[in-house]
Amino acid sequence: MLTIDKTAPVIVRLSSEIDAPLETVWSLHTRIDDWPVWNTDIDQARLEGPLAEGASFTWRTHGLDITSTVHELVPGARIVWGGPANGIEGIHVWTFEQSGDRVLVRTEESWSGAPVEAAADQLRDALRTSLEDWLTCLKNRAEKRS
Repeated sequence: MLTIDKTAPVIVRLSSEIDAPLETVWSLHTRIDDWPVWNTDIDQARLEGPLAEGASFTWRTHGLDITSTVHELVPGARIVWGGPANGIEGIHVWTFEQSGDRVLVRTEESWSGAPVEAAADQLRDALRTSLEDWLTCLKNRAEKRS
């Protein structure tokens, strides 16, 4: 099972409980082309081909154009992607777990590379804010659909 880079200078781990069915939360999160519809931080997103291990997608967030590759996919439970962007190597792990009537969503992301080493505290804060916003947008959209 792939994990984040535990030696990276920037690591953020967050979680959120979402009051919606697992199928709803998973579907929203993995329909990459639809991210800009519900995630206000994402300007565009495009998955090349079907969602599967080895698939790549391009997306734009906070002025960065990113190409990510899906490294692991366990439908309904886990997705891991990563790739380089402007000298930053990111690895992002998402897990989804049914907890009664809710879904526990956990996210953890690591960033490494020269730009990160030069401004770790600033980039950690930026990543934390971005992931908090992502979880909030996912929660709001999923709970509205339920």
